[in-house]
Parts: sequence; structure tokens; C-alpha cells
Amino acid sequence: MVYLLQQLANAVPIAALYAALAFGYALIFGMTRRPDITYGALFAFSGQIFLIFAQFAWDRLFLILPAALTLAAVASLLYTLGTAGGIARYVMRPLHRHSPNAVIVASLALLILLSESTRLAMDSREIWLSPFLNDRLVFFRYGGAEVGLTVIQLGNAAIMATLVTFGHLLLVRTRAGRVWRAVADDAGAAQLCGVNADAVFALSYLFAAFVATVCAILATSYYGTMDFSSGLLFGLKVVLIAAIGGHSVPLRSALGAALYGFAEMLWGSYLPLAWRDMALFSMLVLLAVMYRREARV
Repeated sequence: MVYLLQQLANAVPIAALYAALAFGYALIFGMTRRPDITYGALFAFSGQIFLIFAQFAWDRLFLILPAALTLAAVASLLYTLGTAGGIARYVMRPLHRHSPNAVIVASLALLILLSESTRLAMDSREIWLSPFLNDRLVFFRYGGAEVGLTVIQLGNAAIMATLVTFGHLLLVRTRAGRVWRAVADDAGAAQLCGVNADAVFALSYLFAAFVATVCAILATSYYGTMDFSSGLLFGLKVVLIAAIGGHSVPLRSALGAALYGFAEMLWGSYLPLAWRDMALFSMLVLLAVMYRREARV
């Protein structure tokens, strides 16, 4: 029983990460309605930019760890939001307007561009952060066993849950949310009503990139590093989950992603780890096919 409770507790940070990423991606998916793996690439890109500047601030500027991490976080936000803004304005928006399916091809090209850029900047090596905020908070004791999480796990989960909550309230309680839903449902009709659909597209991409950047900074701080392939794997999972959840309700995609995070953790706890990704990916693909088939009926 204690083991199960500990595994459920361990699943909370990863479930919160998946939920926040899925919420951000659903904002982009609502605009393009096409799979866009650029989102996963931006997640990995921002994490690696965070590592590069953290090392620079520590080794070259001789800053203390909190100052180095703060500088790195600001640099990661600026680089990623600037990159996302350029992608939205000069690549995705023009392509979506003239040939929506070209978004899929462009996302692959952007993935290669971002991955090679960070690889060259990091000299094809991995950078690791020193662990911090690893004090363990115990929630439950039974006999000699304990159930708890570290400070950084709880902090990351709280920040990501706050992102999802704030984003959902923004969509359902404000005029900006109504405008986003109008453009997501029918951009042409929204423009006839005086809505600047191009601006909504760009702002949605920027907000999604902001969510991805915050998640990347938190995930990199927790895991200690960010590999581009692992970041892309996170993004691919999110693409499949959001495709099942649809584009109209980002919160639904976030909740589905959180459930996937719990399933992933429980599988790794009780079943062979080597089969986890293949089995869960297969389940996502099957659900995506079933959902899309039912949606067309």
C-alpha cells in the first residue's frame, strides 16, 4: 500500500508536466488543426538554452547558483519567445493560410534547425546542473516506510498546475478566450466579425511557447539536463494526447495528459519498463484513430 502511494505521489510532477505541455499545445492545435512537432522542439530548445546560459553564468560570470539560474531562465524565455514569434509570423501563419498541410512539413524542418542549432552551441555534449531543493517532505508514515516528495517536485507541480488553471480561466472568463475560441472554430467568420485572426494566431503561438519554456526550465532544473531527443519525445506524446482531446477544450487535453502521466508511472512501477513507451504509444495511436473515426460519423 505504501509503495502504491509513493508511486502515485511520484506521478504528480510528471502528470503536471504533461498537463501543462498539452494545454499549451492545444492552443496551437486550435489554430492550425495540424500536428506540429515544433512544439516539442521548442520545449527541448528552451531547456538547452537554459543549460547553456546557466553554465556561462556559473563558469564565466562567477555568479552564485540562484543568480545563474535566474539569468539562464530569463535568457531561455527571451530566446524561445523570440524564436516562436518568428516561427509564427514568418513560417506557420503564411503556410497555414495558403496550404495548411504544409505546416506538418515545415515543423519537421524547424525541428532539424532547432536541434542542430543547440547541438552546435553545446559542442555536441551534455551539460548538467547541480541538484538543488532536494529536501524531502514526508506526507505519510506507516511502520518504517514513508511517502513523500522533494521540494522541487512539489514546486514544479504547483507552478505547472497554476499555469493550466490560469490559462483555463483566461479562456473561459475573458474576452481574449472568447476570441480564441471564435478563431479556432472558424477563422474566416471571426474575421468578418472584426477579429484580427492573424494576431490571435501569433499570440496563441507565443503563449504556448511561454508555457513550453516554463515547463522546460522546471523540468531541466529537476532532471539536471535536457537532451533534445527526450524533449522531442515529450512533445510527441503531447501531440498525440492533444489530437485525441481535440482543439476546442485545452483543459480536456491537459486532463488526458495528466492521466497519461499517471499511467506511465504506474506501468514503470509494476510492469516491464522496456515495453512501457511502445505499449502506451500504441494505446495513444489506437485512441487517436478511434476518436477521429467517431468524429467523422
